Amino acid sequence: MAFLTEADKLKSVTRANVLSDGSRFENTAEHSWHLCLWAVIFADQSGGANIPRVLQMLLLHDIVEIDAGDHPIHLVHDAADVHAAECAAADRLFGLLPDDQTVAFRTLWDEFETGKTTDARFARLIDKTAPMFLELANPAIGPAERDILHDIQTTGRFADLKNDWPEAFDTAAAMLARQTPIMSDTFAARLRFVMEADILKTVLRGTPLCDGSRRENSGEHSWHIMLWALTLQEHSHVPIQLDTVLMMLLLHDLVEIDAGDNPIHGTYDQAAVDAQEQAAANRLFGLLPAAQAAPLRAIWDQFEAMETDESIFAKSLDRAQPLVCNLESGGGSWRDYDVSRAQLQTRVGNKVDRGAPAVWAYLEPRIDTWFTLNNR
Repeated sequence: MAFLTEADKLKSVTRANVLSDGSRFENTAEHSWHLCLWAVIFADQSGGANIPRVLQMLLLHDIVEIDAGDHPIHLVHDAADVHAAECAAADRLFGLLPDDQTVAFRTLWDEFETGKTTDARFARLIDKTAPMFLELANPAIGPAERDILHDIQTTGRFADLKNDWPEAFDTAAAMLARQTPIMSDTFAARLRFVMEADILKTVLRGTPLCDGSRRENSGEHSWHIMLWALTLQEHSHVPIQLDTVLMMLLLHDLVEIDAGDNPIHGTYDQAAVDAQEQAAANRLFGLLPAAQAAPLRAIWDQFEAMETDESIFAKSLDRAQPLVCNLESGGGSWRDYDVSRAQLQTRVGNKVDRGAPAVWAYLEPRIDTWFTLNNR
């Protein structure tokens, strides 16, 4: 829990690229979530990589930026200094975990950094690709930004895609040249989907960040609870298939692009919300080729139904993570919505206890203390 609480700080690390609508710069947590989605959608470009393992790598690959910061690729840096800072960050952050997870998580991070395995090469390919398309989609892109992108495409790390992923390279090159790209129907559909998914980073939730500085968005929230699942899988109510849980949490809030967030302590018509979310799922997954749309929609439906062991555990984490954000921020949405202890138990506590009883046992005394001290 110390590791997961510290990880919340990744949501405050600003990157050099903007969101696709140009409204603000992206942060590293939501970037990590978006890369996971890209990896799933474009898995056929992986060269046989283990996609569930790639997801774990992408969840962790930039966590060192909490201490070391982001280093934009178009700026000059001392590579040795950056590497040393990131290794020190990895030592501190992964060192917060139990010994076995310290080793496992650090191994994944080192593998990504080295980039020699099939899994790492695909993860790094996605990490090169997604930011380029976000920048190219920016409606306010200017000459200076175009010059930077041109350099990255021709001599920078994106240049590798000319051989490694020609269709993505040619599409980006045409967009940069303000020409109509020639794409296969499959690539075009997948690209529309992942770019539409970028909107999730602009959907604000009721829960604040742990430091209380702002409200969390649904993209970075999805990253965080995927990390929760990776870290706390052994504390599920029963043994679960982690791969399935990660997929559920990757996709679970996509419908909020259309339907918005409905805070659990808010007042709304549940039947109307359910209808809006079903319509959103139809539209969003319908952007994909049919062969991908159906299985991904089935995973989302499974999460919503909460009838399988995996969905019960996933739902419990979706309820548990905001508890920590509220505790760390001094009450957060509990104050905003005037929540009572009894209401919290009914709406949240029972669900957390059902899927992750050890997590609830850890959090419940802290929650009781907060409600007692605040006379609620």
